[in-house]
Amino acid sequence: MSTILSYQIHEVVPYINWVYFFHAWGFQPRFATIANIKCCYACRAMWLTTFEEADRPKASEALQLFKEAERILKLLDKKYKVQTIFRLCKANSDGDDLILDDVRIPLLRQQTHKKEDSPFLCLSDFVRPLSMGKCEATGGVADTVGVFASTIEADMEELYEKDPYKHLLVQTLSDRLAEAATEKMHEYVRKQAWGYAQKEELAIADLLIEKFQGIRPAVGYPSLPDQSINFLIDELLDMKQIGIALTENGAMKPHATVCGMMFAHPASHYFSVGKIGEDQLADYARRRGKSTDEMRKFLSANLAL
Repeated sequence: MSTILSYQIHEVVPYINWVYFFHAWGFQPRFATIANIKCCYACRAMWLTTFEEADRPKASEALQLFKEAERILKLLDKKYKVQTIFRLCKANSDGDDLILDDVRIPLLRQQTHKKEDSPFLCLSDFVRPLSMGKCEATGGVADTVGVFASTIEADMEELYEKDPYKHLLVQTLSDRLAEAATEKMHEYVRKQAWGYAQKEELAIADLLIEKFQGIRPAVGYPSLPDQSINFLIDELLDMKQIGIALTENGAMKPHATVCGMMFAHPASHYFSVGKIGEDQLADYARRRGKSTDEMRKFLSANLAL
């Protein structure tokens, strides 16, 4: 059973990671610190003086951009919401596959590692193996893995189409709002719905640098690079319930949408699958029930030349 959470814009704004917003506009992370100064014009003027003379024009641009972003967010808050949907699934690993309820999700194992003595990881490593008991019917114990998706209202993407600057501003804010809603939802899942971290007491700044237990890999990112996994997650979530549609290639619409999985294992951490060879591609295609050529288009960025 999926759970839908609907947030007003102002509820998720505190969870925005402004570093990524400013990065989308070509600003270095140090300019994103303007977001830490709340509604004090004198303090914001003082913030400008913390930069070297040569950097102050750029800082002034960042300040102006942030002020316009705040104004747009207030306008969006009057009409739009952000929605998330999640499901906590009975889970077991079977080699490099995950079995979530009745859906099997093949995964890829890491091909390069950072340290010589570190293992080659797969996300399935953070889940109880099937051999240890899949469910109550076999007398064993199932693990839990969450799947999720978050998105904006589709109409937001059409705002200010005749004003390129405002249109881009809404687009970049929409991306951040979808991520922020995911952050807020994940906090609720950890502390209440799943409840494995009920005593967690982290400031939002700590959440944004992921000091919480567990990980939340998104589809398309280094540890979960195959975009076609969206189809399998959709089988579990039925994402159209919150207005998300998938293209024939597994891309999500609206564009400002994110989906992925939630793992609770204390040792779970992010990694990059890296480049895979033809043998890994063939094995993965077999496990996905697809042809090698079909999977090649989804994993082109991960194929060794």
